[in-house]
Amino acid sequence: MPKWEYATVPLIVHATKQILDQWGADGWELVQVVPGPDGSGLIAYLKRSVA
Repeated sequence: MPKWEYATVPLIVHATKQILDQWGADGWELVQVVPGPDGSGLIAYLKRSVA
């Protein structure tokens, strides 16, 4: 059974692609993007397998 680690990352609107590309290069997979708690930003939920 795989083991996972998780991260939540605030996304800056003008740098969303760069942020997600960097996390992806580090082996993270995007699971979901949801509105932030204050409603003005976005939060990305990511996961990656733990070896």
